[in-house]
Amino acid sequence: FPCYPHVPVIFSSRRYVAGGQCKSTAKLDGKVVIITGANTGIGKETARDLARRGKVILACRDIAKGEAAANEIRAETGNQQVIVKKIDLADTKSIREFAENVLAEEKELHILINNAGVMLCPYSKTADGFEMHLGVNHLGHFLLTFLLLERLKQSAPARIVNVSSLAHHGGRIRFHDLHGEKSYNRGLAYCHSKLANVLFTRELARRLQGNLMQADLSRNAFATGTKVTANSLHPGSVRSELVRHSFIMTWLWRVFSFFLKTPCEGAQTSVYCAVAEELDSVTGQYFSDCQPAYVSPRGRDDETAKQLWSVSCELLGIQWD
Repeated sequence: FPCYPHVPVIFSSRRYVAGGQCKSTAKLDGKVVIITGANTGIGKETARDLARRGKVILACRDIAKGEAAANEIRAETGNQQVIVKKIDLADTKSIREFAENVLAEEKELHILINNAGVMLCPYSKTADGFEMHLGVNHLGHFLLTFLLLERLKQSAPARIVNVSSLAHHGGRIRFHDLHGEKSYNRGLAYCHSKLANVLFTRELARRLQGNLMQADLSRNAFATGTKVTANSLHPGSVRSELVRHSFIMTWLWRVFSFFLKTPCEGAQTSVYCAVAEELDSVTGQYFSDCQPAYVSPRGRDDETAKQLWSVSCELLGIQWD
């Protein structure tokens, strides 16, 4: 670019912002993938990529938006096995109905991507009385995974991918005030829920591998477990609708859009965790930019993870041993 000496610098900066790319060309012939929140943003781009590889179920709260996304993906990929099913993660009745429908229609399930989420919501509660961030981002996906786990085990090898965030570093599990009734900060509520995603993944992986110690969750340990892996990830700072509840964050996202990932770039680590061959037997890990990333000390607290598991089961009225 001889006339524009600054252009190579801009391109280089843009590549840095884009982060890691999933380079796997793995096909998912005969396999079934579920992605929550797949009608927009990272979820939609994850679905677009995986639809080039196999059958994808878009689990969406808004069926009309889901169908619009599915039509677009079908037209682009030529894959007609892009299906929309309704789920409202803020309502356990809806989650159970979704799971019942999937189990009735799909004899196999190989990849579950718990992607949907809410961020910076004004204080509100789900249909079941859970604080919205905790209810949607953690408890909704906790219940969905519970309901679909046996089908995943029957279809193994299978993968569970939980979309968390770097924000988990700012979170803590406030067992004395899980629903924010004593004090509430919507930014921190998001952080708390993202920490819950990391802890859920950690404890789930341990249980799936036969209650092995976390340090033993390795390729060697995989052979002794269920052959279902569970990993979490940080997608990066992405231009998406997730910040719609905050005028300030929406404005900042527009002003600094150059320094944010596109939804396609943000989807790369989700796709990587779902298909990369080198992760066939990797479980209980946390990724960012398609590589292992640092987890906060609170995210590595096994006692908190176990307690959160127990409390989550109690809140949802389920037994998951």
